[in-house]
Order: sequence, then C-alpha cells, then structure tokens
Amino acid sequence: METFDGAQGLIDAAQETFGKIDVLINNVGGTIWTKPYQSYGIEEIQAEINRSLYPTLWTTRAALGTMIAQGGGTIVNVSSIATRSINRVPYAAAKGGVNALTASLALEAAPHGIRVVATAPGGTSAPPRAVPRNTAELSEQDKRWYQQIVDQTTESTYFKRYGTLEEQAAPIVFLASGEASYITGSVLPVGGGDQG
Repeated sequence: METFDGAQGLIDAAQETFGKIDVLINNVGGTIWTKPYQSYGIEEIQAEINRSLYPTLWTTRAALGTMIAQGGGTIVNVSSIATRSINRVPYAAAKGGVNALTASLALEAAPHGIRVVATAPGGTSAPPRAVPRNTAELSEQDKRWYQQIVDQTTESTYFKRYGTLEEQAAPIVFLASGEASYITGSVLPVGGGDQG
C-alpha cells in the first residue's frame, strides 16, 4: 500500500469483484518508532511517512476515478489524534497530511457526489498485532519513550483510558453510511474528549 501500483491493484480487485466502490476506508498506518524527533534517522522519518501517509494518498487517488465515473461514493480516512503528541513527530506529520487531504479533497470531490471524511482515533486497546510494526528488540530507553506516549494519551482523555475497537469502528461505520450524507471535509476526533 506504500506504492501507487499496490493501491491500484487493490482498487482494481475490488472493482472487479464488486462492480463498483461505494465506500473506501483508508486504515493503513501506524507509528513504527517512538522517540524524540531528534533521535529519528532520516530513513526512519521517510519510513513513517511511507507507512502512514502514502497508502491513503495512493488508494484515494486510485479509487477517485471510479467514484467519479459512477457518480458518487464516500471516502473515510483514518487519521489520529496523535497530530498533537510526543515521541512520534513523523507519524503526526503523516496524519496531519491525512487531515489536509480530507479537507482539500472534500472541496474537489463534492461536485461529483463524493464525500471525504475522517476519524481521528485516540489510544485504542487491541490485541497484539499479527505482524509487528517494528520487529527490533526495544531498549530500556525505547520502552520509557513508549510509556511516555501511553501516559500522555491516557492523561489527555477525559475518561483516562484507551478506547475499544468497537468505539473506534462505530464512528467509521457512521461516517460511511447514508446517515452522514451531509457531512464532508470533517475530521471527527474519537479520543475520549482529546481533540488532537
């Protein structure tokens, strides 16, 4: 999903299987490293952008022509409240790009009957990933930097806890549905009161 060819292949397969694309949900991304910005290597910064911005850019671009041709559709981007966070500046920048894409493309796409919206999830309790984002062994310093993110995320919510998968999925489903037909260009924070 970090390449346009990969995104186009996915959209082509969906088009071939279903005949049209009513809803595109862009939910690829995630922080790979957690550390102060000055500690990131140049390649790590690029990798964070590749992981958390380009899949949304490429898949949206690949699906847009299909949605225009069919006279409408909905694009739901998954951003993050981490656009205001510590120890993950490249990820925050990538998700800020997702927010800008959402706002700008909504203006362009509305005349074609296409809505472009986003959710901005906060910290979410989830089972361990089948494929870890970072397979390297964490140093004690890495663990402390990660804990700072957990603490900041928890403290910034009114509920002082992480959300559940269900609490994150429901707003995506709502924004993708016809019940949200007059909402476009908006990023809905889903962070227990943290606005990002």
